[in-house]
Amino acid sequence: MGQVRQPRRVQTYDAELGAAVARAQDGDEAAFAVAYRLVQPGLLGYLHGLVREDAEDVASDAWLEIARSLGRFKGDGAGFRGWTATIARHRALDHLRRQRTRPRAGGTEQDVLHLPAQHDTHDQALESLSTEQALELVRALPRDQAEAVLLRVVVGLDGPAAARVLGKRPGAVRTATHRGLKRLARQLGVDGEADDGVTDGTSRTLREWA
Repeated sequence: MGQVRQPRRVQTYDAELGAAVARAQDGDEAAFAVAYRLVQPGLLGYLHGLVREDAEDVASDAWLEIARSLGRFKGDGAGFRGWTATIARHRALDHLRRQRTRPRAGGTEQDVLHLPAQHDTHDQALESLSTEQALELVRALPRDQAEAVLLRVVVGLDGPAAARVLGKRPGAVRTATHRGLKRLARQLGVDGEADDGVTDGTSRTLREWA
């Protein structure tokens, strides 16, 4: 298990994201839509790990707050991803607290990483993490490990940024990420073969992460 690398897709889109956010802060609605398209898939993957089928609803609440608070944001594309992840996490925790105080409504599982056809280019960039079963396996990790893996691998934050989102020391997040990825690798078997019930697509996804 080597050091977790920032996904190449994140490095590719960060400059575009930073420029779009700057234009959006000047009132450019089309630029805000660009920022949304770049951030939303990873944010949904992270939220799916926290609230499952309610990820879309929680993401909608988070984006309302992001839009209202956009003028207060200061930073680049990478900073914007961390800032939006922090807001989304707060909304997810609020949602989970509300769930504990009321009966859980039924729902159907959604493919939270599905994007409309017009975003095909971004779909292609997300192919390596589009396996819903892989997200379910991550969700089964201990909470600290699951959040660390989701923030580092799915959202694409570096160690210090993920630590700020979680309110922890970078070393603790680095350890949780390592343990989580190591546990996921064991799910594939020490000989590299997937355990029963783990599809080939999920196996490839987890190997890339690990």
